[in-house]
Amino acid sequence: MMMKIILIPVRSIKWVTFATALFLLFSSPSHAETPAPDAEEITAAVHRFHEALTKGDPLMAMAMLTADAVILESGQKQTREEYAREHLAEDIAFMKATQNTISEFAVHQEGSAAWTAASSRTSGTFHDKPVNSAGTELMVLTKLPEGWRIRAIHWSSRKAPVTK
Repeated sequence: MMMKIILIPVRSIKWVTFATALFLLFSSPSHAETPAPDAEEITAAVHRFHEALTKGDPLMAMAMLTADAVILESGQKQTREEYAREHLAEDIAFMKATQNTISEFAVHQEGSAAWTAASSRTSGTFHDKPVNSAGTELMVLTKLPEGWRIRAIHWSSRKAPVTK
């Protein structure tokens, strides 16, 4: 098999990148157009996890995580066990002390794998400090015999922009 190498002048790279992006955009299936078949069940699983944190139910929160779950937050990676031991109680205290409002929530599914992406605003007071942050959350879920469970969580937040 002979490989053909094509040299592209630097000034053309922008157009090749643009053309490639257009090709990928219009030739690949769009997940946004195809609703997730199990969207209600997936959303309910994520909601049960958040509700468990808000109500202070660590057993329910942990029941929503798979045995191999990974939690990513503040530049750190925790296993399910590390999260339960080192961070879960603090997340429960934070959720109880603050108000979280979800502004965007999307569900995507491919077979027995799903992911949700959410944007939110959090306000309140935690450890005697004001909280006003914008956050994002990515959850990866898998369908098990007992229902949808969370396999990975990635949380990211920053100070919320001041609105006038």
